[in-house]
Amino acid sequence: MPAATHPVKVPLHTSPLGIWGSLKAARQNVLLLIPEAATHAPMLSGTTGKRWHMVMAPEALRHILRDRVNDYPKSMVTKLILGPAIGESLFVAEGEHWMWQRRAAAPVFTHRNVAALAPVMSHAAERSSARIAASVGRGADMFAEMVTATFEVISDVTFSGGAGFDRASVHKAIETYIGQTAKVSLLDILGAPAWVPRPSRMVATTGIRDMKRVADTATDQRRADGAKPTPDLLDLLLKASDPTSQRQMTTAELRDNLLTFIVAGHETTALTLSWALYLCAFAPEIQAEARAEAQAVLADRAATVADIANLPLTRRIVDEALRMYPPAAFLSRTAQTADTLMGREVRPGDTVILPIYALHRHHALWDDPDAFNPARFADPRSIDRFAYLPFGDGPRICIGASFALQEAVIILATLLARFKFTRIPGRDPSPVMILTLRPEGGVWLQIEAA
Repeated sequence: MPAATHPVKVPLHTSPLGIWGSLKAARQNVLLLIPEAATHAPMLSGTTGKRWHMVMAPEALRHILRDRVNDYPKSMVTKLILGPAIGESLFVAEGEHWMWQRRAAAPVFTHRNVAALAPVMSHAAERSSARIAASVGRGADMFAEMVTATFEVISDVTFSGGAGFDRASVHKAIETYIGQTAKVSLLDILGAPAWVPRPSRMVATTGIRDMKRVADTATDQRRADGAKPTPDLLDLLLKASDPTSQRQMTTAELRDNLLTFIVAGHETTALTLSWALYLCAFAPEIQAEARAEAQAVLADRAATVADIANLPLTRRIVDEALRMYPPAAFLSRTAQTADTLMGREVRPGDTVILPIYALHRHHALWDDPDAFNPARFADPRSIDRFAYLPFGDGPRICIGASFALQEAVIILATLLARFKFTRIPGRDPSPVMILTLRPEGGVWLQIEAA
């Protein structure tokens, strides 16, 4: 295998794309919309159907995400893509409707509650290890395996023991929906109003309707049966209320938020783990060091929440995977009021793009940004808070960030302690983003016992 100096990356463009080029790029890989210049410049602006601004400067990102968050709501395209599946849940809601849900849900994700869910993650790591053991001596798609493992976790911590919750059908419905509706349409590029139908999204929604029905049935059944001995996310949300208004979520609101957690909670962590394993295979010396760390802490058992503090390199590998391949690698907002960013005029209706992929590989912010170097996270305080945004920031920072990081460290440490992962010639993944940054072709690695 020819020696590669850097892990795989997206080939960012160096010439203007135009409307048709932008449409083609967006439907093939959203990150192809990012120019190479975005990894060097603080901000870029242009017009492709409508005015847009691409922001990479940490101070401007702080302004958008924290200081003036209400003036930069999620873009119409984001809502058009996700709304049919997750309704007006935390991820897409705005204003007061978002605020009361956030106030109600925030206590659900306290450190204590997230730590209490760790045994589910440890058990999933054990089951994943057993499946991987069957592939020792040959290659296996670790992306497919991580999707299986993390979906087990999220379904166990949302609808644990739900007799009416068909995991397979829900998972299939999610995959089908993303595949059919998540691609950008020409009308999105041109800035057509939300009421103009997007033919590419006018597809059969039977799977989504069935998924919502299954979730509603499971929620109603839990109301009748009462909470589990160890409360899961559904139990915690059923009890949750907005401390300001005392409002509680209806079955539909619970369902939309739980489906948001299911979609985001397994997909993003599976991606983080898949890319982390690829990076470990890319850098055998770092993998060996992480294996030694995990074996010293774990011996022959799965990792637990109590082990995380003793697995600093494993955590740094997760952080570096999130830097190089952030699942939410391309965010967009719509300016609501006139503003100025980096000395440039922003008008109401302008699209403001937050290209997290480019931010995390920006040459003014990171040393050798395309290199895999977990050591850069040895002192997190040395990193500008708004140069590293795998979970966003400000009031709308991902509510499940601590859950995802805990799960990723537990599963990754368990696997690295037990197996050696090696790249397969010609099978490196390609980073492609439609809704999230996925490894196209899977993450095929040779598996050996450690």
